[in-house]
Amino acid sequence: MSESPYLQTRRRLVAAAPSEIFELLTDPAMHPVIDGSGTLRASNAQGSKLSLGSEFGMQMRLGVPYRISNTVVEFEQDRQIAWRHFSGHRWRYELEAVGAGTLVSETWDASRVRHQWLLRLMGFTRSTGPNMERTLERLAGQFPEASE
Repeated sequence: MSESPYLQTRRRLVAAAPSEIFELLTDPAMHPVIDGSGTLRASNAQGSKLSLGSEFGMQMRLGVPYRISNTVVEFEQDRQIAWRHFSGHRWRYELEAVGAGTLVSETWDASRVRHQWLLRLMGFTRSTGPNMERTLERLAGQFPEASE
């Protein structure tokens, strides 16, 4: 389900309204809760909701602890949100109402990153798709009456 190793998308139907899912995605404190990679530890933006241009930090751990800054670069209420890392990675969530639920698409876009070879070397091109699938599963689990 991926266009290239540097542009990958995963989708899942979640039995919740787009507005409920969007509310969760705009809360950086919830990102570690739904993270399927196991690398997000905590948000430095506790208590604030994301909007276009918002900057927020995350405490991460990939072998060693580190922090990363993000900027919200796409924002359409209840439909789409995306943020960019300093190196150009973009994480995008798109929400589409479908029947009694929402089709959630998560996209990892590293197509504009200068040193793509490093992403491949570090295994991100192989691990990102399965990590996104786990994230979408954990996201769906936040709406238990909605889970399959």
